[in-house]
Amino acid sequence: PEATMADYFTHFSCLLDVRTPDNAARALGLYNDLCAQSASEDPPSDGFLLSVDPAHGGSKLWMREDGTGDPQRVIDFVLRCADAFALTGRWGFQWANTCSRPRINAFAGGAHVLDLGQRDTVAWIGTHGWLDDTIRGGRP
Repeated sequence: PEATMADYFTHFSCLLDVRTPDNAARALGLYNDLCAQSASEDPPSDGFLLSVDPAHGGSKLWMREDGTGDPQRVIDFVLRCADAFALTGRWGFQWANTCSRPRINAFAGGAHVLDLGQRDTVAWIGTHGWLDDTIRGGRP
């Protein structure tokens, strides 16, 4: 029998507080610049959706994707915002990798924490590699 094709997705939804509504408006320009840069890559990167949602306050950016997003693009964008608006403190988000059909090793996820003041990663995890390593005894 012919195998049924599956679709793969990376989902996430997170907020970044850029402190003022003016910064939030300026962040939309940073987002458009990042999208233009991504479009010129070969192949173009999957992105994410961005809005300033009044339900989350006028200074909070809502980043999300319910199709196939790119967590690295979120990280790149947040670091640009941290630089542009002198953000400090820790910020993080998590994502889920899902599949439209049951497939072995098709489901995973991850999380990433940034130190906005240092513009650097504090910690991250990808569960697919973690699971394989832990089963093989490579991690406690």
